[in-house]
Amino acid sequence: MRVPLLDLRAQYAPIRYEIRTAIDRVLESQHFILGPEVEQLEREIAAYSGCSHAIGLSSGTDALHVAFMAIDLKPGDEVITTPYSFFSTAAEIARLGARPVFTEIDRKTYNIDPAGIEAKISSRTRAILPVHLFGQMADMPAIMEIARKYNLRVIEDAAQAIGAEWNGQRAGSIGDLGCFSFYPTKNLGGYGDGGMITTNNAALAEKIRLLRNHGFKTKYHNEILGGNFRLDEIQAAVLRVKLKYLDVWTEGRRRNAALYRKSLLQTRRVELPFEQPNSRHIYHQFVIRVERRDEMMANLRERGIGSDVYYPIPIHLQRSFGTLGYRAGDFPISEALANESLALPIYSELTPAMILSVCQALN
Repeated sequence: MRVPLLDLRAQYAPIRYEIRTAIDRVLESQHFILGPEVEQLEREIAAYSGCSHAIGLSSGTDALHVAFMAIDLKPGDEVITTPYSFFSTAAEIARLGARPVFTEIDRKTYNIDPAGIEAKISSRTRAILPVHLFGQMADMPAIMEIARKYNLRVIEDAAQAIGAEWNGQRAGSIGDLGCFSFYPTKNLGGYGDGGMITTNNAALAEKIRLLRNHGFKTKYHNEILGGNFRLDEIQAAVLRVKLKYLDVWTEGRRRNAALYRKSLLQTRRVELPFEQPNSRHIYHQFVIRVERRDEMMANLRERGIGSDVYYPIPIHLQRSFGTLGYRAGDFPISEALANESLALPIYSELTPAMILSVCQALN
């Protein structure tokens, strides 16, 4: 049985009419930038994430960039973050002339390990950037305690974690700012790029609204130096339709994860993902660890099973960050994960037969 890593057509088919109706609504209005669809989506995402404010942006990457602009990150400043994430996590720090300072990940969750953060704090440290990797939140209570002790900002990279929870608190609602991505492959994905920042800080929310639209409060009256980081109306309309189904899709992913666990429990040499008992893991990815990972990928490919690696090169070893001075061996947990991690299909439209086919191929 062929099983793709992700099948967006299967998600689209049952909501096709609603999606097309929403897009037609925007086309009929001829209002494409910062209109009622964006405003309503912002209210809905704020409520969903348990936040006072949500501001739509042009991508998850731009959400990170604008978040750092909002806290006035300057050249020479430092931000402590994880070396194991998508590249933009650290790139948006560097784009403003600041320095990403990496600390090791937790061996079980693959999220930043709070135990290593305090030793990396210097007089130049401005913020901590935890990443809620693969759909599971980092240990936010521990991170917030460190941030309060040293008067640091906390920006949550929640690009993969909309709806994830820690002790009932949702991703993006605990730190100063939460950054989300609506890239098409995300659990809540648009039909193009899109992003969002959530916050409970009214002053930061207002500043971000200015920053995303050239610093304009009134048209052509520039208040601060911003840019064009706007979410468009068509993407907002699509996302509003899909948001209604997000919890259903998330529970589907969680059911599929449970079936994988049951079916792979006795499989030798396969390490299953760890799930915090006090968390809601939304399984953006179901990532196993396996030795001879590349051989396993080839084996699955021959059987028509989709899989992928997130991420094959830790950020500290990326060529573009060579000037930071990190070397192989600096973060052994992250580097081992890069060599052994393998993401399996997890989307909610998978059938039990498809999951069992994946497990048989692994076995």
